[in-house]
Amino acid sequence: MTTRWSTPPVLMRVLAVLAVIGQGGIAVTGAVVRVTGSGLGCPTWPECFPGSLVPTPNPEVAALHQWVEFSNRLLGIGLVIVCGLCVIAALFVRPRRRRLMWLACAMPLGVVAQAVLGGITVLTGLAWYTVAPHFLVSVPLVWLAVLLARDAWALDRESEARVVTVPRAVRGLLSVTAVVLTALLVAGTLVTSAGPHAGDASTPRLDALSVLQLATLHADLLAVFLGLLTGLGFLLHAVGAPRVVVVRFRVLVLVTLAQGAVGGVQYALGVPEVLVALHVLGAMLTTAAAAWLWAATTEPAVPVRVADATAVAEPAVSVR
Repeated sequence: MTTRWSTPPVLMRVLAVLAVIGQGGIAVTGAVVRVTGSGLGCPTWPECFPGSLVPTPNPEVAALHQWVEFSNRLLGIGLVIVCGLCVIAALFVRPRRRRLMWLACAMPLGVVAQAVLGGITVLTGLAWYTVAPHFLVSVPLVWLAVLLARDAWALDRESEARVVTVPRAVRGLLSVTAVVLTALLVAGTLVTSAGPHAGDASTPRLDALSVLQLATLHADLLAVFLGLLTGLGFLLHAVGAPRVVVVRFRVLVLVTLAQGAVGGVQYALGVPEVLVALHVLGAMLTTAAAAWLWAATTEPAVPVRVADATAVAEPAVSVR
C-alpha cells in the first residue's frame, strides 16, 4: 500500500513567512535603488547591459549603481523561487485546501506582474507614473502573503473553514480603514514622485502639484487613518473583542505611530536617503500589521461531532 506524500505543515509555514518577508523586502530594496540613484544602473531589461545579464565595466555607469540595481533583480529572482515553492507545497497539502492554493498562486503571479512593471519602469527611463505602480503592487501582495501564513498555521485543523469572531461592524470598520490605508500609501508614492529621489538624476518629476501640497495630503490621510484606528479601538472595547484581536490592534497602532514619526522627521530633515528607505519599510510593516489584524477576526471552525446530540451546528463562514 502506497501513501501519498503530503507537505509538512512546518514547511508550508516557513515558505509562507519567507513570502511575507520577500514581498515586503523587494519594496524596500527598490527604495534603496531609488535613493542611491541606481535606477538605471542596469539600463536595459531583462539584461543589465545589451548582451550581458550581469553588471559589466562601463564608463557611463558607476559599478556601485550597477550592483545595487542588479542585487534588487537578484532578490526578485529569489522571490520568484520562494513563491513557486509556495505553489508546489500548497499543491501537495493533504487534505486539499482550496483557499491556501489560491493564495499561494497569487504569490508568483504578483511577482511576475512586478517584474513586468519593473521592465516597463526601466524602459520608460524611470517615469514616475511607472515607478509608483511598481511599488504599490507590493501592498496587496504583502496582505495576501499574510493571509497565506494564516492559513498555513491552520493546517493542523480538519477543515479550512473559518468563522468570524467579531461583530460585522468591526470588520466593516476594518475594511474602511484598509481603504484609507491604501489611499495613504498612494499619496505617499505621489510625494516621492514629486520629491528628489527619482532613481536617476535626469528623471523628470511629478510637477502638477508641489511636494508641500502632496505631503499635506499625505499627512491629512494619516490623520484620517489614525482617527479610524481610534474609533476601532473604542469599538473593540465595546464589543469585548477576543484578546488576539486587541493585541494585534495595538501592534498596528504602534507601527503606525512609528511610521508617522519617521515620515515627519524625514520631511523636516529634507528626506535623507536612510530615512526614505526606513519609511518604505514602515509602509510594508503597516500593511502586514493591518493584514495580521484582519486575519485575527476569524478562526478555524470547530467541527461538530455527530455523537454530541446536544450540539447546535452553526454554519461556517467562508472568509478571505
